[in-house]
Amino acid sequence: MSTTGDTATEMRSFQIEIPQEQIDDLRRRIAATRWPTKELVEDRSQGVQLATLRELARFWTTEYDWRTCEARLNALPQFTTEIDGAEIHFIHVRSRHENALPLIMTHGWPGSVVEFLETVGPLTDPTSHGGTPEDAFHLVLPSLPGYGFSGEPAELGWNAGRVARAWAELMHRLGYTRYVAQGGDVGAAVTDAMGRQAPQGLLGIHMNLLVTVLGGPQAAESEQERAATDQLATFRESGFGYFLEMATRPQTIGYALLDSPVALAAWLLDHDTDSYYKISRAFVGEPVLDLTQDSIVAEPAGNLSRENIVDNITLYWLTGTGASAARSYWEDGLALAQARASGQAPPAVSLPVGFTTFPGEIWRTPRSWVENSYPNVSYFSEVDRGGHFAAWEEPELFSAEVRAAFSSLR
Repeated sequence: MSTTGDTATEMRSFQIEIPQEQIDDLRRRIAATRWPTKELVEDRSQGVQLATLRELARFWTTEYDWRTCEARLNALPQFTTEIDGAEIHFIHVRSRHENALPLIMTHGWPGSVVEFLETVGPLTDPTSHGGTPEDAFHLVLPSLPGYGFSGEPAELGWNAGRVARAWAELMHRLGYTRYVAQGGDVGAAVTDAMGRQAPQGLLGIHMNLLVTVLGGPQAAESEQERAATDQLATFRESGFGYFLEMATRPQTIGYALLDSPVALAAWLLDHDTDSYYKISRAFVGEPVLDLTQDSIVAEPAGNLSRENIVDNITLYWLTGTGASAARSYWEDGLALAQARASGQAPPAVSLPVGFTTFPGEIWRTPRSWVENSYPNVSYFSEVDRGGHFAAWEEPELFSAEVRAAFSSLR
């Protein structure tokens, strides 16, 4: 990776330059994988299925080209800057429309800025994607500390609240005096924290995961609330393993994530049922007839193609961020425990809050839960497709939701 610039607070231009020997080493490591035997069940209840990983590994070593992703990222304006002792990488795309609204969007785990690449066009150049100049955003896409090309924190304390303060400083350095924020997964926790901190210039927030439910039980009176409660209970009973491991022992899992690319791939794939089956489908599942090739191929769900999926995994591998990204869960877990011990409720969010429920999310959040967490819900929508990786899976729909959520704040 290369940067230019002098001072710590300066915005330094950034380009990705991965040495070829790192890519060659990646392929050698995949080829040397010691594979387990096939799982003894026909679903994901024992974890990531052998057939999926085998095909992913084959594709990774024989067909995949990291340079394509590298070129896509390098085609966008990328920068780094030091904030609160951490080196922050971010993409910053200014719209050609003069009155565009500045927007900072935060990715989650197991994602990266790769999740947002297909939204850059619709959000910054809406007139080319069915929108109007009034829909335009100046887009800021930072990599969380310890993720991707951002630096790894060298001290404790980099929880969602500290990241939120860093993002406010980033927008200030970019000269934005009024802006909005969006996030899902870990990014939702950061965006929630930004709403509670209410830094000068922040007009409103939008999320697609309700992180406040992790702090305690929610109402279960209506049919929607009971369904969401059941989904949340299922997640805690059978899908919470990755969360618990990273929140309590990130260093332990980190050894495997930095040593074996196939272990890293399995760990990143094993997130939630909906996204796992959609990702698996890109490699082995639900074949359809492609008449142009006269052969059977796997049909991706939305934008979750095998290339896009492996782009994200390769980014984690080449940046060596498996362990440091996992530590963010430990930091947030510690912050939550300390908040509970203090007995003090977090500040309320007085800013306008937008929320979109995607049907494949870990739990399908009802409006009542959003209103219970945020007194000033200015936008709520339930859409008909998409899941946990909403921006990645359905970039056009996601972009339309972001436009709608912030339309009243322009």
